[in-house]
Amino acid sequence: MTVRTRFAPSPTGFLHIGGARTALYNWLYAKRHGGTFLLRVEDTDADRSTTESMQIILDGLRWLGLEWDEGPGVGGPCGPYFQSERVGIYDRYLAKLEAAGLVYEDEGAIRFRVPDKLITVSDLVCGEVSTNLKEAGSRRYDADLKREVEANPDIVIKRPNGGYIFHFVNVVDDIEMAITHVIRGEDHLSNTPKHLALFEAFGVTPPQFAHIPLNLNPSGTKMSKRDQGALIHEYQDAGFLPSGVNNYMALLGWSAKDDQEIFTMEELKSRFDLTGVNSSNSKFDFDKCRWVNGEHLKRLTTEEFEQLAGPFLAKAGIAPEDPRVPTALGLARDRVQTLGEVPAIIGTIFAGSVTYDEASVAKVKEKADLAAVIEALITSLEAASDWSIDGIKAAVTSGAESLGVKMGTLMLPCRVATMGSTSGADLVPVLVLLGKEETVKRLRGFGGIIA
Repeated sequence: MTVRTRFAPSPTGFLHIGGARTALYNWLYAKRHGGTFLLRVEDTDADRSTTESMQIILDGLRWLGLEWDEGPGVGGPCGPYFQSERVGIYDRYLAKLEAAGLVYEDEGAIRFRVPDKLITVSDLVCGEVSTNLKEAGSRRYDADLKREVEANPDIVIKRPNGGYIFHFVNVVDDIEMAITHVIRGEDHLSNTPKHLALFEAFGVTPPQFAHIPLNLNPSGTKMSKRDQGALIHEYQDAGFLPSGVNNYMALLGWSAKDDQEIFTMEELKSRFDLTGVNSSNSKFDFDKCRWVNGEHLKRLTTEEFEQLAGPFLAKAGIAPEDPRVPTALGLARDRVQTLGEVPAIIGTIFAGSVTYDEASVAKVKEKADLAAVIEALITSLEAASDWSIDGIKAAVTSGAESLGVKMGTLMLPCRVATMGSTSGADLVPVLVLLGKEETVKRLRGFGGIIA
């Protein structure tokens, strides 16, 4: 059997991390088993589906590297891959149910007669779940009456306006596209007995189902588009790597059963399987996601890091072709977790003036004889004949000796005076890049501020 999986988004909004994780799991499972990954678009809701949303979803999947083997823009033997273009296929399948006496009209809608028996879902993640659709659907809660009332358990598969319902078209498409494994969120588990009833009505062996745990936000509720880290395009804008985002998404509900947490895509393809998917819900941790991405940044070659950081430098007004950039980037790469953080670490090197952090200035102002410290730095650094790391350290040491203090006493004031903050890249390499003239100029300027 050739494994065939699918991701079926609705083009009604952005690509959410929950949907992207579902796409990733389907993609990894297909690749692990030498199979085919399909993209199918659920655009039957004409009022909410938009071309813009569809493009955002396609762009997001491509950015993640989750290219599809069949689907929009690629084609394949089972098209069309937009549900809005498949109405004729759905009509044929409805005719089969009509011929078998399994559907009837109800106030303009078409209902499918659900069987009065236990239907068991043998889920590859959740285990066996049994439901009797006649019993489960025979009552519903009436919000106006505030109590349960009798209900028709049979499933609507076609609306009075002629539009087909999700449950029906998904089953038809999975049959027509020969899907072997349906990997989707656990919130769809309750729908699966209805789908199995339809597969049986068509006389078709259903695919294997695997319902993956929900992705919850830190407060323990289902993640929404308003939560931090929810939308894939925001990762791209912030300077995450696709490999880092994929790595973290894989960990949201799956583990390799060892201590390894950082994976390349090739490693994920070779190791991912449904046996490693947890049955309990996962909780999204944005800090953990940033850490994972930072580990992927460290694995880049120097050339890759420079190339990927270039657009973020340019956006911050730093010319990527500046000869100081490669060295400056070397100071940043172990301190950042996203490419978007790079300009804040090294930006002061390329700035025409220093922007001072008030808290940092207040911290060094607490030091005794700050004016004397700055003056000693100016004198010693201006006299330095060797503007290298060793030469600068020797000059600062000389300034410290002139005050009868240790070298460390001068370092923090020097950092704030020349860089504007107590945080950032290593001080001495930054001074090398600034040059002696600019360094002394900044020290004099800071001296004027604290005078």
